[in-house]
Parts: sequence; C-alpha cells; structure tokens
Amino acid sequence: MSDAPEQFRDEHRDWTTTRDRAAWGPAGLAALASMAWLDATPRAHEGIPGTWAAIGSGPAGGVAVGTLDRESVALAPGEEARHGTLTLRAFARDGEISIRVLDPARATGPAAGAIDRYPYDAALRVPGTFEERATAPVETLAVDGHRSTTRYAGVVTCEVGGTPVELWVHRDGGDLFAAFSDSTADPARYAFRMLRVPAPAGSGPVTVDLNRAYLPPSRFSPHYVCVTPPPANRWTVPVRAGERGIVPSA
Repeated sequence: MSDAPEQFRDEHRDWTTTRDRAAWGPAGLAALASMAWLDATPRAHEGIPGTWAAIGSGPAGGVAVGTLDRESVALAPGEEARHGTLTLRAFARDGEISIRVLDPARATGPAAGAIDRYPYDAALRVPGTFEERATAPVETLAVDGHRSTTRYAGVVTCEVGGTPVELWVHRDGGDLFAAFSDSTADPARYAFRMLRVPAPAGSGPVTVDLNRAYLPPSRFSPHYVCVTPPPANRWTVPVRAGERGIVPSA
C-alpha cells in the first residue's frame, strides 16, 4: 500500500462515516422496504399503506396521488409523506411514477450489516482529464431489466495500474457521476460500483479517487433500479479500492 498524506486519510475516514450513515440510517439505503409502479387506477399495493394512482405523465413522471388514513396525499417525484414510522417517497423514471416505502426497522433488522472496504491506497487516487462532450444516445440497462437511452455529458480518461481507461459520466451537481465495473466484480458482492469525481467548470483536469468507489443502492435493497455501466465503463483491470461488499450483522 502506498503512503497517503494524512489529509487524504482524514478526508477518506470522514467520507466512510458519511457513507455508513447514508446506508444504515433510519431513512437510509437499507431502509427501502417496498416499491410499486403506479397507473391511473387507484389500488392497494403490497407493503405500501393506502391506495395509490398516477396522475399526469411526462418527463417528470406526473404525480402520485394516494389516500392515507382517509386523507388525500399528492407527491411529485422526490416529495415525501410520513405514515407512522414509515416514509413514503415518490420516484419517477421515463415518465412513470412509483411509491417507495422506507422503514427504519429494515435498516436495523435482517438487512443490517456493515460495509466492507479495501484499505485506503493513495496509488489509486489518480490524475485524469475530463472532456466535456455530449455523447450520442446510448442504450442503458437497469438492474430490474428496464431498457432506456441516455446521453452522457463527457468522458474522463485516466490510468489504473498503468492501463488507460475511460469513464463516461453525467454531471450531477458539482460532481461527475458514473457506474463502472472492473475485473474484481463478483455478483455475490457487487456486479458494479459507482463513483463521483469533483467536476471542473468545463473540460479540464480532475482527480479520480478510486478509494471512493461505492456500492450501488441496489446492493442495499432489491427495490432500487440502478442503471448498470455502459460498455466503455466496464474495465478489464482490477480496482482493489473502495467498497467491496456488505458484511451481515449476524
């Protein structure tokens, strides 16, 4: 393992603490207990309180309209409602809308565990270059089998163990975001991982810290619909850094 400046180690320790909270918190990744796609007919869905229907359509996915304890609730994508200890959240994809239920008991029950990580390795914090150029439409595949198309915002190039690799990325806030796989992938632990890279204003140099490769939400609950990596992001080199699995609590 390469020696890392203490600043990077401290920052990485803080990042892992934040990730643990995001995974196992009361409304964290592991709390997602159920999800149902909605249509125009109000109906009950297994594991979801009340009755729900979709109103409207379009890129944003319309609105989820439900009845909870005889009260009407309308949730746009990203909005939430409380029902006892549960959080109900609307989620949209390709013009369809769903309701997700987050149950804090799931994050502390059989689904609970700990994130297993490789030791920090400063050699896997590498320089790269981002070229901002929109790609042609690319077919994507989600873990639930849903096919769609997307355009990527550009391409990050860097080297891993002396081998040049590409990472097709989206802009997401102040980050470049991507899903990728490498030769360490194992379906029992992860088929792919995700990565965020601080984004420059346009094209320019970036730092790709592979120690921050993280498990996709779909490793914490089967109800997430993560999109798998495009062909360019499926590397043949090993990346022995970042998150590498979930260790059950019992």
